[in-house]
Amino acid sequence: MAEIISTTILLTLIMDPLGNLPIFMSILKKLEPKRQKIIVIREMIIALIIMLLFLFMGEKILNLLDLQTETVSISGGIILFFIALQMIFPSQDIDSYEDSINEEPFLVPLAIPLVAGPSLLATLMLLSHQYLHHISYLVISLFMAWCFTITILLLSSFFLRLFGAKSTNVLERLMGLILIMVSTQMFLDGFRVWLNH
Repeated sequence: MAEIISTTILLTLIMDPLGNLPIFMSILKKLEPKRQKIIVIREMIIALIIMLLFLFMGEKILNLLDLQTETVSISGGIILFFIALQMIFPSQDIDSYEDSINEEPFLVPLAIPLVAGPSLLATLMLLSHQYLHHISYLVISLFMAWCFTITILLLSSFFLRLFGAKSTNVLERLMGLILIMVSTQMFLDGFRVWLNH
């Protein structure tokens, strides 16, 4: 149970629903509220399918590349560290997404890369290797993180009114700090295994 909770938190942090709130609202603001919800649900379902594919194919890909457990752990820690830095020091220009979308978005950029981005897909591959015999735990964790994310995105207007733009940014940076600690632990665990070998 502890593994499910910790993995759910990790995946939720990487999906970064609070950080994606302003971008989603900016892209969908010209559409009617009902249509916005339909698009969010559609894009999140597409993202879930893609994430499940990477989760179940991840181990096969890593075996094909003949990667060791400690390599996976160290590289995973490095990847998560850079993700966390982007959350703490965001450089994404919301206007660039808004200007690039002249019609109703499909697949890009909402499903990919905002939700099922390269960082999340790489993390799912690493987790599938780490929890090879507990893949059901990962599916449960992924679904829980997905449910949490889609709930926040569907209630985007409410959350932005509740927290405000500044509070949302503060929460995202706090999530980034937590993710830095997780990534550091993952890196140290892999490094410790490598030293023992």
